[in-house]
Amino acid sequence: PLYPLRKKTLGFRRAFLFLLFFFLAGNCWLQQGKNGRCQVLYMSGMSREECCRSGRLGTSWTEEDVPNSTLFRWMIFNGGAPNCIPCKESCDNVDCGPGKRCKMNRRSKPRCVCAPDCTNITWKGPVCGSDGKTYKDECALLKAKCKGHPDLDVQYQGKCKKTCRDVLCPGSSTCVVDQTNNAYCVTCNRICPEVTSPEQYLCGNDGIVYASACHLRRATCLLGRSIGVAYEGKCIKAKSCEDIQCSAGKKCLWDARMSRGRCSMCGETCPESRTDEAVCASDNTTYPSECAMKQAACSLGALLEAKHLGSCNCK
Repeated sequence: PLYPLRKKTLGFRRAFLFLLFFFLAGNCWLQQGKNGRCQVLYMSGMSREECCRSGRLGTSWTEEDVPNSTLFRWMIFNGGAPNCIPCKESCDNVDCGPGKRCKMNRRSKPRCVCAPDCTNITWKGPVCGSDGKTYKDECALLKAKCKGHPDLDVQYQGKCKKTCRDVLCPGSSTCVVDQTNNAYCVTCNRICPEVTSPEQYLCGNDGIVYASACHLRRATCLLGRSIGVAYEGKCIKAKSCEDIQCSAGKKCLWDARMSRGRCSMCGETCPESRTDEAVCASDNTTYPSECAMKQAACSLGALLEAKHLGSCNCK
């Protein structure tokens, strides 16, 4: 007479174990690394169903219920957590978002890759990006934007230039040559907000006091060439760099020609320069690159500016 009751009890036990496994609390991870381990912990104490509900391609799950110290050791010393179970094993129903598509990689894992829609691009030549780099075409720029430069845009057609002479800026934007002699298309602010604090004052490299960064940018825009900030605060009649206080990370460089000082970033590491990057500086010395010229200026404590590209021996 107890047999049906025992059978029913076993059925409840199986159902309970199934639910326990199904809703087992584990750890949810944002990605699975190339080493197969789970990396970048999202949340602990989550079931696989909860973890994978978002549908995000990289999300993975581990069922081990381990202390935080073990998780920390796995992440720091072992390259991630073992027994990593990815939420998605195929490209079915994967939405990678605009400009991307799902593709199975060599290890038969689904991955979102950059694949921007370039069908409507009419200009097929090179373009200058807002990062000051030349891209072979707009499609190449869109791929770079997708791969980790969300703010990257086309600023004008053609290769990036050192002068505004041949630059055609789109819309109402204006061409401006910056402090590194690169041409950029910018939109001029005609109206700047009223200054509310004396801390907003800036001394320009031209020796003029500007009420705020906005006022300096507006002057730069109207001039068509970068003015730059010499230092924060109103301009003073300095006799040497000892009279000028620079903010952290900057060093005062003295402009002997104008008897003015300006604060510049120093300590930059220069990459290996190419032969076509040489510049002739204002001290009539040829430097391998503009970066090398700035390093020399920081060592000398004297302002150096590029007179022209190439060797000083060439006209």
